[in-house]
Amino acid sequence: MQRNAIYVLLLMVAGLVALGLVMLFSTSAFAQDSHGDIYYFVKRQALWLGIGLMIGIVIAMIDYHFWMKYWWVVFALAVVLLVCCFVPHIGMRINGSHRWIKLGLVFQPSELAKIASILFLSWWYSRTDISFHTFKDGLLIPMGVLCVLMGLIVIEVDMGNTALIGGTALAMMIAAGAALRWLMLMLLTGLGGIAFLAFHISERHGRMLAFLNPEQYKLGEGLQQWQALIAFGSGGFDGVGLGEGRQKMLYLPYAHTDFIFPMVGEELGLRFTLLTVGAYLVICLCGALVAVNAKDRSGMLMAFGAVIMITLQAAVNIGVTTSLLPNKGMPLPFISYGGSNLFICMSLIGLLVNIHRQGKPIVPRFAVTLLNPHIEPRV
Repeated sequence: MQRNAIYVLLLMVAGLVALGLVMLFSTSAFAQDSHGDIYYFVKRQALWLGIGLMIGIVIAMIDYHFWMKYWWVVFALAVVLLVCCFVPHIGMRINGSHRWIKLGLVFQPSELAKIASILFLSWWYSRTDISFHTFKDGLLIPMGVLCVLMGLIVIEVDMGNTALIGGTALAMMIAAGAALRWLMLMLLTGLGGIAFLAFHISERHGRMLAFLNPEQYKLGEGLQQWQALIAFGSGGFDGVGLGEGRQKMLYLPYAHTDFIFPMVGEELGLRFTLLTVGAYLVICLCGALVAVNAKDRSGMLMAFGAVIMITLQAAVNIGVTTSLLPNKGMPLPFISYGGSNLFICMSLIGLLVNIHRQGKPIVPRFAVTLLNPHIEPRV
């Protein structure tokens, strides 16, 4: 299983990408901003998929220590691009948020910040000249650096990616062996900060109220989640049939992006929604196997951060679309329309392939017996 973990992971990713293209073909014909072309979003998604595959292959072929060594380059680029979100004629304001820039292609810099945070934390916690059980080295310095990225993302009014980077950072710190008392302090501070911002930003406040009282706000802030539940209910176990869904016909806003998972439930039924959830669980398991068999500590942390970033985002999206979490506006990895997210997810998969290629060799039990005849092999 350990030897074949990466191949199973790649198979799951291929299946999710294929499902995403099929569902995008089904839903994007009714999406706004299609410019009169029913294949507009499908073609752009395919373009970003091609770019992501090429970059993913490059990342998989170059030693991951190279990427970790130059983490500061990726980090600085992410900071510059995040600042560009507020530069006139470069940054784009959509739905009250400054999350995108337009440099030939529209790109979301907070996606690059995800990789930057993983590379930085992998470099920091693989150092041997500091103690991670102290408050300064274990929490203060790494979180101070990450707050540069997270602060810029918060200013964009992007609470989802801020929480995602923070959650992944917390998981990586636990894996690195940082003191739990400081991590609990970080967790409580982060949750308190998110709650404060959620209740002091009018749009986020409305989403929180809609989450707490979905039926009362089903025609306002809670419209998306309410219609998503209708989609799941309409699909039942078998679904109404591919292309036959009704919620995508302008009933469910953003059915091709953040809320594509309910469309899977409506058109393909409970079977495919469970298969989708199962695919993410398999990705998480296989990514964990890649991490524990990494050649060194930095590879372990990098692989762990990559797989947590992908599966945690999937969990948040599924939680939002099933009304288990407040609306965050976060795409479903490999499935939702969104070139920036698809590009970064493919890059993270390339990183996992890289770490697997250089991982610890798996020695068969009979070879262990020959090399160590006094050791009884485990059955």
